[in-house]
Formats: sequence, C-alpha cells, structure tokens
Amino acid sequence: MRKPEETVVIGESQSPQETIADLVRRILVLLGEDPQREGLRQTPQRVEKALRFLTAGYHQDPEKMLNGAIFRVCYDEMVVVKDIEIYSLCEHHLLPFFGKCHVAYIPREKVVGLSKLARLVNMYARRLQIQERLTQQIARAIQERLDPVGVGVVIEARHLCMVMRGVEKQHSQAVTSAMLGAFRDNQQTREEFLSLIHPGR
Repeated sequence: MRKPEETVVIGESQSPQETIADLVRRILVLLGEDPQREGLRQTPQRVEKALRFLTAGYHQDPEKMLNGAIFRVCYDEMVVVKDIEIYSLCEHHLLPFFGKCHVAYIPREKVVGLSKLARLVNMYARRLQIQERLTQQIARAIQERLDPVGVGVVIEARHLCMVMRGVEKQHSQAVTSAMLGAFRDNQQTREEFLSLIHPGR
C-alpha cells in the first residue's frame, strides 16, 4: 500500500482525447454559463494550467529533492525555519487553504540545506490535501531522510471552505502540529520550539 508521502503518478483520463479543460467547459455549461462568451472562452485552459501548477507536487520526489543537499555537520542544536508560506487545495471542496508552516529538527550528524525545507513544504502543499496529513507528511519526510533526534512541524492556516461557505467564519484559523522523537518525548524541547516560532506568547 502506498504511503501518503510517496510520489504519486497521476493516470491519464479514461478518454485519451478528454482534457481537464474539456471537463471545465462541461462544468460551466452545467452551472448555466455559456463557455463561448468572451469572458469565459479561455477559462477552461486557464483552469487546467492553474490546477496543474497547484498539484505539481504529485510529480516531485522528496528523495530527489533533498539528495545533494544533505551534509554531515557536527551540530546538535535545534534548527528552525519559520513562517514558510503555504498555499494548498482542500481535497474536500477543491478550495484553497493558506497560511504559514514552521519546521524544526535537531540534527544527528546530518543537516539539510535550509531552502530544501521550504521546497519540501511546497511539494506536499501542492497536492490535494487536508491540513492534518500535510503536517504529518512534512515531519515524516524529514525524519526518514535525516534521521534527526526529533522533528517538529506546526501549520497555521485559513481555509476558504470555512470562510466562503459552510459556517462562514471569516477569522477562523486551523492549527496542526506533528511532533516526532525528542519533540514528542521532551516537553522542554517542544516548548523551546513553540517559543521560537511565537516569541512572547
């Protein structure tokens, strides 16, 4: 059974001639719109291009992304990259959720280039997601590739499926965390991480 953090290969449409743009055109008709009117003529192609960009993470491999940027270093203090902007699509309504991701780990002989952590976050965010799984996938990917003493990931995000529809709570924010190793087992380590991402709280 495929792990959720593994690379996914998207299959072709059952009809080799059918494209995402074709399906968007059909949706417009079902909504009562005319896809041939001036403002909508290019909409199906634009939506297809946008969806392919927003789900590009399915075609990226965390192993390849991090390889070449992992270094052996004698450093055993916490490494934190905070306020990584994330944009993703909720898999339930295909509406965006967005916010910030904070990542920390304590090295065990190996560190990774800081920009690679942001790229890893982007890779998993650019899939159809729920915030809880996204948080876990980022943490597990770091744990599996670096074998650190521990990993902590916190995501704070606003979901348009809660803002634009449903309960319509304009200022609601979802916060999820994944704590592995020392971050789960040691309260002091966990508190240090949380104080670094939110000083003064």
